Amino acid sequence: MTDEELKEQVVLALKGVYDPEIPVDVYELGLIYDIKIFPVNNVYILMTLTSPSCPSAGSIPSEIEEKVRAIEGVNDVSVELTFDPPYSTELMSEVAKLELGFM
Repeated sequence: MTDEELKEQVVLALKGVYDPEIPVDVYELGLIYDIKIFPVNNVYILMTLTSPSCPSAGSIPSEIEEKVRAIEGVNDVSVELTFDPPYSTELMSEVAKLELGFM
């Protein structure tokens, strides 16, 4: 599998992770800032949460790591949480905005 194909698989896995309070996946919400594929299929994900006090701060990153780690061929997964830049609804995809009534 190429790096690009693996990245597509990672995105599909991320689309299966939801913030329990919002009926939209973390990828469409714009919580994923970066996905990098390093040699030997090591995956790095830089993400944020809707707020620093998000009650799901412990569960969402670990669920992301678990789902990405389950992809065949993935060697290791690193999920880094950041609040810089702060999350804003402008980061949401059009799909998420439609689902949540922002459009």
